[in-house]
Amino acid sequence: MKKIGFIGCGNMGGALARAVARSVGGDALLLADLSCEKADSLAKELGAQVADADRIAREAYLIVLGVKPQVMEATLAPLQAVLAARGKGFGLLSMAAGTSIDKIRSAAGGAYPTIRIMPNLPASVGEGMILYCTADVDAGLEEYFKTAFRTAGVLDAIAEKDIDAAAALSGCGPAFVCLFAEALADAAVACGITREKAALYAAQTLKGTAAQLLETGVHPEVLKDAVCSPGGTTIAGVQALEKGAFRAAVQSAVVASFEKTKKL
Repeated sequence: MKKIGFIGCGNMGGALARAVARSVGGDALLLADLSCEKADSLAKELGAQVADADRIAREAYLIVLGVKPQVMEATLAPLQAVLAARGKGFGLLSMAAGTSIDKIRSAAGGAYPTIRIMPNLPASVGEGMILYCTADVDAGLEEYFKTAFRTAGVLDAIAEKDIDAAAALSGCGPAFVCLFAEALADAAVACGITREKAALYAAQTLKGTAAQLLETGVHPEVLKDAVCSPGGTTIAGVQALEKGAFRAAVQSAVVASFEKTKKL
């Protein structure tokens, strides 16, 4: 059985490990984390094995690096000799923001087949947007990756030069969407709706609108205009958003996230 090893089981690493377990089974997973309790708990949940980074480097077909950019080099440096001894028959997968494939390979000590992904938090419920790019990855390894991660959400191949810009939208976007959902709910509460119902209405409205955009493929402007009757309530709300520079603020948020990524 081909093994997938996760070095780092934080929020995103754990979410992806759960998704992979749904695809290939927990017994295919090796889990390592600085927090032994975190790795033990996740392993019990998924039916996976707890391992250390050295064992994962020796045995895993796909080595998932779920660590922050700042510690990537420190994580891979002790594994260089093990990886060099293997030579081939494995691939690296990194989800570190702003960390290029060249940097990952340099830290690993060799030009190994590498997949770089930028997932987002909805992967934890199977609705993620997972951007990926590859270097020297053969068809077999790429197909295995796509099969293993398919239950995390939508996978989309993208050129590495574009991945950071795209991730400023999909990777950071859930936080912006949650702010919007919270604001919608707060406004409904101010209008007399209970907090519980307001939260439900906001979340379902976002979910339903997103589903309609995806299923119809129409431009958001078309759906917006369909809701805005002449002289009606919705266009009054749209005008209020425009007065508050809503679209400019959203665009600024994505651009600010992209600029920060480039500094990592």
